[in-house]
Amino acid sequence: MSALFQPFSLKDATLRNRIAIPPMCQYMAVDGVANDWHRVHYPALARGGGGLVIVEATAVSPEGRITPACLGLWNDAQAEALAPIAAAIKAAGAVPGIQIGHAGRKASANLPWQGDDHIADGDPRGWPTISPSAVAFGAKLPKVPKAMTLDDIARVRADFAAAARRARNAGFEWLELHFAHGYLGQSFFSVHANQRDDAYGGSAENRSRFLLETLAAVREVWPENRPLTARFGVIEYDGRDEETLAEAIGLTRNLKRGGLDLLSVSVGFSTPKADIPWGPAFLAPIAARVREEAAIPVASSWGIGTPELAEATVANGQLDLVMVGRSHLANPHWPMHAAKVLKVERPTWVLPAPYAHWLERYRTE
Repeated sequence: MSALFQPFSLKDATLRNRIAIPPMCQYMAVDGVANDWHRVHYPALARGGGGLVIVEATAVSPEGRITPACLGLWNDAQAEALAPIAAAIKAAGAVPGIQIGHAGRKASANLPWQGDDHIADGDPRGWPTISPSAVAFGAKLPKVPKAMTLDDIARVRADFAAAARRARNAGFEWLELHFAHGYLGQSFFSVHANQRDDAYGGSAENRSRFLLETLAAVREVWPENRPLTARFGVIEYDGRDEETLAEAIGLTRNLKRGGLDLLSVSVGFSTPKADIPWGPAFLAPIAARVREEAAIPVASSWGIGTPELAEATVANGQLDLVMVGRSHLANPHWPMHAAKVLKVERPTWVLPAPYAHWLERYRTE
């Protein structure tokens, strides 16, 4: 029996299988508001058969957007536009999730297909960026951010809680905090970005403080019966990997104590000088270590695009959920393809009646 097609339950959420569609930025919003593109895109992915669909990185404030075209949840109009998307994902049989975050020093960037670099100073489309310290990321993102004050930290923490409340009211049943990829949460944890000498910098304990406090603020407003998760870069591939991983596992244990239900394991992306060993499921062994040492369910993506590899990472206990991203863009019905490859005749999801009718009636295609 396929491990990939077994249900997965976390709190009150039950996924019909172990296949999740991760957040993939679309850069199609206007003033942070979802539109027809999003209303078509996300239900199509849900209808394909995955157990969980997580809406793309959604900014908790205007300054927290990666680009001017990112989704937002800093006002009620944005929440109202997302509510029917959450409902449509659920109607298609998947659990509706959303990722909220703040881009930090990587904010105020051009769209990926328009340069993927910082918007030039003086361009009215741009805005000032903030980070734990006044240290630029570098490469195509040279803008020096403002070092956050304690008031800034408190404000952003409150922004996360407010966005979580709006996500709750919009009908999302799974929340992911974006603490990865060199954005604000990751920057507080990273020695590449955080050079503070106060309670938020220096030791691993201090560099973890913003993430733990933000989780606590969200935990107060997010329903206890709905999964509260995070995506976090546990390794940088910068030459100090064992130290970073050990610190990240320690933080993960503390996040779990604070109410985190699952960790989506990723890369930190805090320095452009990282030497990442791209390859099939290259993070799966690292995720397995986090799963074992922090005693928390884990998910991961990156290089898990084939049914055989997705099946193996779940069957061997490395991952609880497999995040399959780009393969779903190429084929929104990737789970059905995976079921055929893995010879699963009756996958553990209920197809919409019209689909089931045609697939059962004409089995030779």
